[in-house]
Amino acid sequence: MGKLSKKYKKALEMYDRTKKYSLDEAIRILKELPKAKFDESVDISVKLNLNKGQRIRSNILFPHSFGNTKKVLVFAKGEKAEEAKKAGADYVGDIDLIEKIQNGFMDFDIAISTPDMMKDVSKLGPILGKKGLMPNPKSGTVTFEIKKAVEEAKKGKREFRSDKDGVVNISVGKISMDDGNIIENIKAFYEVLVKTRPADVKGEYIKSVALSKTMSPSVRIDIKSLI
Repeated sequence: MGKLSKKYKKALEMYDRTKKYSLDEAIRILKELPKAKFDESVDISVKLNLNKGQRIRSNILFPHSFGNTKKVLVFAKGEKAEEAKKAGADYVGDIDLIEKIQNGFMDFDIAISTPDMMKDVSKLGPILGKKGLMPNPKSGTVTFEIKKAVEEAKKGKREFRSDKDGVVNISVGKISMDDGNIIENIKAFYEVLVKTRPADVKGEYIKSVALSKTMSPSVRIDIKSLI
């Protein structure tokens, strides 16, 4: 770790980092910590009990939206392409759009595809895969329900996945939001996360949970307060 800022050092002295706090207490602590010059994200980090090589992947449409509206790109033809445009997709196309991305176009945040387009879209694996933008059925981005997928993406639907160490990191709100709204977002995420438990995992699935702001140290959470 590099040299700690004065604000970060001050934050470390304001609470007990070895203690597990209730969700309400953790959010109160985060709001009392030194503030940045921008509206910081509230981030949750969850350590899962996964078997070696196991990964989980899903998505969440939070009860309370936050952040900027996402730019949505849709790979579709015919009626589904028209459906995507009417639903508010920023970019819609098929082979032409694939070629555009192969030539360097990346001005979008979410990519959605109809199943019949995936044979061609798969050519973009090396490009979109590295950015975490490859359409995938598990994340709801490979579907014929284009209208629903686009509208949810525009409302802030977010994908999450575990890393190689079994940790899931995702933003759940902004520090300026009402405490109750942040809590509802966190509990909605936790409920979805619990449902991703692989059938062959034994013992406790959720090992640890922590909250932090963009520029703050983390606060450990008592898992019982998330239920």
